[in-house]
Amino acid sequence: MKTFKQYWEKIKWNEVSKLISKCKFRDVENILNKNFLLLNDAIPLLSKAASFYLESLAQKAKIITRTRFGNNINLFMPLYLSNFCSNDCTYCGFSMKNKIKRKVLNEKEILRECEVILKQNIKNILLVSGEHNKISGIDYLYKIISLIRKKFSSIAIEVQPLSTEEYKLLKKVGLDGVLVYQETYNIKSYKEHHIIGKKRDFFWRLSTPERIAKSNIEKIGLGILIGLSENWRTDCYFLMNHIFYLRKFFWKTNYSLSILRLRPCTNGISPKCIINESDLLQIMCVFRILFPEIEISLSTRESKKFRDNISPILINNISAGSSTQPGGYSTSKKELNQFEIQDNRSPREVSQELEKKGMNPVWKDWDYYLGRY
Repeated sequence: MKTFKQYWEKIKWNEVSKLISKCKFRDVENILNKNFLLLNDAIPLLSKAASFYLESLAQKAKIITRTRFGNNINLFMPLYLSNFCSNDCTYCGFSMKNKIKRKVLNEKEILRECEVILKQNIKNILLVSGEHNKISGIDYLYKIISLIRKKFSSIAIEVQPLSTEEYKLLKKVGLDGVLVYQETYNIKSYKEHHIIGKKRDFFWRLSTPERIAKSNIEKIGLGILIGLSENWRTDCYFLMNHIFYLRKFFWKTNYSLSILRLRPCTNGISPKCIINESDLLQIMCVFRILFPEIEISLSTRESKKFRDNISPILINNISAGSSTQPGGYSTSKKELNQFEIQDNRSPREVSQELEKKGMNPVWKDWDYYLGRY
C-alpha cells in the first residue's frame, strides 16, 4: 500500500494553482450539473468563478447534510491541559519563544475543569495541549484519559503526533478521536512557519493520520490553517486528496474536517492570504458535496453571526463556551490563551440559537457504561 507521502509527491502545487485559476463559469456549471463527483471535479468548485454560484453550492450542501445527518449538531468543549510547547511556530501563542506564563494542569485541576464543563451539560470533550513530549506526553495523556473517561460520552485529543503504539495505548483507556491538522500542505510555507521542534518535520506530521487509522481509533479530524500559505484554494485541494486517500485505504474510520482561519495571538504573524466568510462557506460547501459522509466542525474562532448562519447549512460539530488556556474554566485569569476567540456565548446560548433555527443540539451521543469497543 502506498503512503500518502507518495501521493503528495505527485501533486504539483503550482500546476494545481494554475488549473484552479483558469476555471470559467461554464466549468463550474458543468460540475454542478453532475450527480456524482470525482476528486478533480473539486477544482472548478474551489475557483474564484465558483464564488458566483455560492447560493447553489449552499443549497446543495444543505440538502446533503440534512439527508445524511438530519438536524443534529453535536456540542463540544475543548479542555486545555498545558501550554508548554517544545516548538517555535510563528502563528501560535503557545510557541516556545513567547515569554508567557506556562501551566500544566494536575489531576485535581483537571477534575475541577471537568466539573465546570459537566455543569453545562457538555459530554463531548476535546483535550488540547501544547506539543511537549516530556511534560504532556503519552504517560500524562494516559493518566488524564483514564481519570476522566467515565465522565464523558466522547473524548478526543488535539496534541503532538504520536506513534501507532501510543495511539493504541490511549484507545485502550477510552480515547475516541484524534484531531491533527497539517496546517498547510505547501512544504516551503510549512518550513517558514515551523522554525524549531518536532513539528518542523513535515512528513512526520503528514503521516500521522495513517498511524492513527492503524491504531483503529474511531475518528480522525483533519484540517488546514488558512493564512500560512499564499493560496488557500490549492491547500484545500491537497486536503481533499488526503481525505480521499484515507477513506480509500482506511474506510472503517470516521473522519471530521475543520477549516481554520489565522487568529491574533501573542507575537503572531499577519496572514499570507486573506479569506472572507463567503470564501470560507464556499470551501465548506465543496467539502460537503465531495464528501457527504464526513463531519464538518466549527470553532469559536469564527464570529457569532457566521456560526449561526452556516450551522443549519452544513455543520455537524460546534464548540461553545470555549477557553483556550489551561484552567480557563475555573479561573478568571486571561493570560495563557493560545489565540483569541470571537464567539463567547455559553453552550446553553448556542443551543438556544440552534433550536430557533430548527436544529437539534446533541449534548452527548453515548453512555460509557454501554461500552465502546
